[in-house]
Amino acid sequence: MTRPRPGTPPDDGDTVAAVGEFGVVDRVLARAGTAAAALVGPGDDAAVVRAPDARVVASTDVLVEGRHFRRDWSSAEDVGHKAAAANLADVAAMGAVPTALLVGLACPADTPLAWLEGVAVGMAAECAPHGAAVVGGDTVASAPDSSAVVLSVTVLGDLQGRTPVTRDGARPGDVVAVAGRLGWSACGWAVLRRGFTSPAAAVAAHRRPAPPYAAGPAAADAGATAMCDVSDGLLADAGHIAAASGAVLHLDRGTLASFVDPAGPLAQVAAALGGDPLAWVLTGGEDHAILATFPAAADLPAGFTRIGVVEDGVPGVMVDGVAAADVAEGLGESAGHVHF
Repeated sequence: MTRPRPGTPPDDGDTVAAVGEFGVVDRVLARAGTAAAALVGPGDDAAVVRAPDARVVASTDVLVEGRHFRRDWSSAEDVGHKAAAANLADVAAMGAVPTALLVGLACPADTPLAWLEGVAVGMAAECAPHGAAVVGGDTVASAPDSSAVVLSVTVLGDLQGRTPVTRDGARPGDVVAVAGRLGWSACGWAVLRRGFTSPAAAVAAHRRPAPPYAAGPAAADAGATAMCDVSDGLLADAGHIAAASGAVLHLDRGTLASFVDPAGPLAQVAAALGGDPLAWVLTGGEDHAILATFPAAADLPAGFTRIGVVEDGVPGVMVDGVAAADVAEGLGESAGHVHF
């Protein structure tokens, strides 16, 4: 593993304070892209977005500097990609596709405008494959005693005629399956917090998650009974489905262990740090994999791996018969991300 060179935000003398609120808005929106569903885009009191399905999926995530990202760890474009990905994955986990984003920004007056433009470029790049883009938002100065940037992103989505897949539909006999990567972002965070930047693949996974967006609508089309994205960790998010559905999700440890390539980054970093890579697979968040349950007779969509079954019982998550909290404790972790 290699150490990073100290990094600071770019400073070209062009700050938020120097150009003012409307200058910030103009410069950032010039890089925001165009939403295919927008009838009225940025510039008015509100945007107008087509809703051909007559239902709108909506979700909001807040990213706080120092908690969700660090400017000395990630480029501005990285932060933009990550902010968009967290929201786009929530829409996918309902079985929908994204149409538009609204962004609220709080930042210090001396924030370089070039940094904010980089965030806009990253968000636009993450949204563009879906035809989505930022259509509006707001900017405000941070509190005088705060140096942190805060991004609040709201995403809108279109179900395209599908029934929304919620967390409360898992039933005994269903199959539990997951699409996407598990543990990679947590592994990358472990690398960065120790002052290193390699393996590059793990670090990149933390800086720019790669959610399997298409897996959400595909799961809905295949008859998924419950679904959510893995933002807080597999055990924690499986627990959300279990609690909402009033059922037990029994996960197979052997299958989950197969998510760790013995020659891959998770195994390499765990060996270097003296840990168990399975801890990241079970408890690491921010990969935004798609976790879903399906009727036993359903054909799993491409990209999904069966990892367990749903059974009757006191709602919760078990791994090879052991309660999730005990499994996490045995790995030296909590069962998932704790926000407060």
